[in-house]
Parts: sequence; structure tokens; C-alpha cells
Amino acid sequence: MGKHSRPGPPNQPSRAVPRVDAGDPLAAYRKRRRPPLDIYRRHRPLHGGGGHLHPCEPRALEAWNGFRYELAGTAPDLMTAQKWVDEAGPGSGVASAEPPC
Repeated sequence: MGKHSRPGPPNQPSRAVPRVDAGDPLAAYRKRRRPPLDIYRRHRPLHGGGGHLHPCEPRALEAWNGFRYELAGTAPDLMTAQKWVDEAGPGSGVASAEPPC
């Protein structure tokens, strides 16, 4: 098996098979309106850098509006931002460790 025959990371949904309903006339339009990798909420550090670095610094919260990500607010630290992202999707009951602040 070659190195490029892997299906992808196990934590991401498969994009190989399009989820298009043949009976829906707007299916192609709706498919284009999905966010990249089906991530509807994300967080980024306010001052740039890696998302895992400096867990005590504030984060910008972004939500997908159907065309692009929009600023939805700010979070004081990484743990709060991760809770905000997880409250909209599955796995919201997962406990995480306290940041080393």
C-alpha cells in the first residue's frame, strides 16, 4: 500500500463520497454552502500563532454563515473557546484538562 492511499485522519468526516440527494434540485447549491471540512464553529488565537500555543491568551470565535466564517465573539482562553466550539456539535460532554496558567 502506497503512502497516498490512506483514507485520511480518523477524526474528520470523509469527503470522498459526496452527500448529494438526487431528488433535490438545490442539492449542488447546498453542497457548495457547506463549510470546509464541515466545521461550523472554530477558534483562532487573537494575535496569531498556533492554536495549541499559549492556552491562556484570548481567542477569536468564528462561526460559518453559509458563505464564510464571521467573528462571533471572543473567549478569554483556549478551554473556554473549545467549550464554545463543542457545544454546537457531538462530543460536547468530553472533559478536558485545565490549562497551565
